[in-house]
Amino acid sequence: MWSLLTEPARPAVIRESQNAHWYVVATVCIGAFMGQLDASIVTIALPRIGRDLHASVGAVEWVALAYLLALIASVATVGHLADAIGRKLLYAYGFAAFTASSVLCGLAPSLPLLIAARVLQGLGAAMLQANSVALIAEAIPRRLLPRAIAVQGTAQALGLALGPAVGGVLLALGGWRLIFLVNLPAGVAGLMLGWVLLPRSRSKRDIGRGDLSGALRLALAVGGPLAYLSLATRGGYANPALLAALAVGLAAVAAFVRHERSTISPLIDLGMLRQPALSVGLVSGMLSFVVLFGALFVVPYYLAAHHTSSAAAGLELAALPVGMGIAAPIAGRVGGRTLIAGGMLMTGIGLVVIAVVLGTGPLLVGLALAGIGLGAFIPSNNASIMGAAPAGYRGLIGGLLNMTRGTGTALGVAVAAALYAAGGRNGLTVAMAALGGASLIAAAALKLHDPRE
Repeated sequence: MWSLLTEPARPAVIRESQNAHWYVVATVCIGAFMGQLDASIVTIALPRIGRDLHASVGAVEWVALAYLLALIASVATVGHLADAIGRKLLYAYGFAAFTASSVLCGLAPSLPLLIAARVLQGLGAAMLQANSVALIAEAIPRRLLPRAIAVQGTAQALGLALGPAVGGVLLALGGWRLIFLVNLPAGVAGLMLGWVLLPRSRSKRDIGRGDLSGALRLALAVGGPLAYLSLATRGGYANPALLAALAVGLAAVAAFVRHERSTISPLIDLGMLRQPALSVGLVSGMLSFVVLFGALFVVPYYLAAHHTSSAAAGLELAALPVGMGIAAPIAGRVGGRTLIAGGMLMTGIGLVVIAVVLGTGPLLVGLALAGIGLGAFIPSNNASIMGAAPAGYRGLIGGLLNMTRGTGTALGVAVAAALYAAGGRNGLTVAMAALGGASLIAAAALKLHDPRE
């Protein structure tokens, strides 16, 4: 039993290999790919799940929301624990939890049990995501860090791009249960490879008795606003229950900050976030996912309104993640801080092209430019953040990075939906102009305020 609670050493042949650090990257990429693939597949399957389980649209929406809430509310806390317990240990068990809960999802006989299984799946995903970038940052030589994180970004982009197509095939072959059960072989492979190929944690820190109170406050601080943003598009922005959830979340933010400043062993050392490389990087990283998922949400509605078939819409929309997949590995090889501001600048230009010049051609060009820009920005920004993270805090910083990414995802969908609805017949122009303008402003701010200073 003790061996199951201790990180095992890698076999000597792996440990002494010149490519040992790339084995770590390859293992982490399995989880990165699975996470993005699973997110996009589930979204496509929601209508079928609702029909099969006789659930309303509002009820079945919790299949997606429960996963997202569990992931974002727990990922920073998991990263905090990993810094003390061991990143390899929690990553490997994250694969086990994610895989087992995926099987429970696929076998769930009712909607409540499916939602409960999705919560467990979100917790498993948090164990993977909180440790993925931290494992790379600890295993890879510093000069290769941008390239390694770019490879992981490419795996995420491929998962995002292939999700709709793979989801459609799986739904046609075996129904919605198959989209969960397909995680079983990949999860088992990831667990075995992680146990053998990942190195033991070199930098650990004493977190004392932990900060359960801070973790609960953080979960409320993130979960309240996230639930409001995710559900308000259907339930109404003035819905009393949703407004109450928002109020609780905002109150929890203040309570969390006050608690972290006064406790002896805080969950998050707020003083550490005074480093511009961390604070500016995390905020701009969140904005990049606001832009990414805002575009991925709005464009399908625009295409559907213009009677574009689902197959054609999927191919057109794929221009964005394909652009990311092409740019990310190139950005990792080129490196340099110029890519951070430059990537956001190109993203803004692409979205403005879509807003100003309507039509299929400009749409494809704009999506491709935005994808290339995000593919240059995201891995470069992630490498900058992890490069600035203190050795014993890489799990926590990795958790914060993924928490801001998830928050940006929810915020992007909510903001884009509101802008698209407010714009009426010009919804695409309004939404893309706003997202593109925000990207251009961010690019200028990043250029003027170098996070290294």
